[in-house]
Amino acid sequence: MIVGILKEIKVLEKRVCMTPAGVVAMKKNGHDVLVETAAGAGAGFSDAEYIAAGATIADTPAQVFKKSDMVMHVKEPQPSEYDMIREDQIVFTYLHLAADEQQTMALIKSKSIDIAYETIEKENGSLPLLVPMSEVAGRMATQEAAKYLEMPQGGMGVLLGGVTGVEPATVVVIGGGVVGINAAKMACGLGAKVYILDTNLERLAYLDDVMPANCFPIMSNAGILAELVARADAVIGAVLVAGAKAPKLLTREMLKTMKKGSVIVDVAIDQGGCFETSKATTHEDPTFEVDGVIHYCVANMPGAVARTSTAALTNATLPYAIEIANKGWKKAMQDNKEIKLGANVIKGKVTFKAVADAFGLDYAPVENFL
Repeated sequence: MIVGILKEIKVLEKRVCMTPAGVVAMKKNGHDVLVETAAGAGAGFSDAEYIAAGATIADTPAQVFKKSDMVMHVKEPQPSEYDMIREDQIVFTYLHLAADEQQTMALIKSKSIDIAYETIEKENGSLPLLVPMSEVAGRMATQEAAKYLEMPQGGMGVLLGGVTGVEPATVVVIGGGVVGINAAKMACGLGAKVYILDTNLERLAYLDDVMPANCFPIMSNAGILAELVARADAVIGAVLVAGAKAPKLLTREMLKTMKKGSVIVDVAIDQGGCFETSKATTHEDPTFEVDGVIHYCVANMPGAVARTSTAALTNATLPYAIEIANKGWKKAMQDNKEIKLGANVIKGKVTFKAVADAFGLDYAPVENFL
């Protein structure tokens, strides 16, 4: 199989979907790898390194799409790429279709095989291709909250950990999954008073066991959330419903009770955001203000630490990419339920129910194609 590695074109996205070491692994499995020129430059990987690993360099994305049986990205295909996607071509990347009707319709039109990183799921319910980027985004969320609490950034001028004789900031983390626990770890490590909310008692018991004494796991409901948000200096939204739009948990009414100069970071923005007032922003223009509260809603947070993110992402995605390349998409899905759950659009049909429901489209079970 010819595997195409595309350069990211989303604003200030510096990651690349495969390291040169990943190319070596692909070659050992008998596959050719076509890398768009400068695809790895933003993450510190040169064309020369890819060539040394056995890849061929392509001058344009059009060449990659034309020659490749499977194309890989980090972020979802952008509008300028839609018409390059060929019928029966495998597109393997983060898609987040439930929050993107334009892309969904474009992929349906292309009749391609679209496998989403974010809906590949293990038997225990974990999402292995979201985990590394969720770890990065969770840790970054706390860094960004700390930065935007500073007065030069428009914040109220609160140090997350306080100092001797001065109380620390209060941080509320909504969601106790991978993003939430990493955000809470960072905030706790900096000395903040941290509340982490979840609706799963087993998860809360686990958090109670593993988190430090300045972290307080709390059963989440609208009343508790409203109470804590009013006290918070920073709120981090870390809620995920796999493949579906994020629920709007922090309402406009709650926002009005927050302190002026406080900060909210919406890590769920890729799935539409879990705050009612959220709208996607970029690394170039990362924040906006509503009712005196700073909103940080960058849709590709890990792109700011591209080298770390690229290495972590390759570690997670490469085994699945190799299996798809070795077996073809159909046999890979027959043999591996995790990959089958990644199928979002196949040959013009929506095969992930949450995406079909989001836009009122017909749902076709992936089994129909296997």
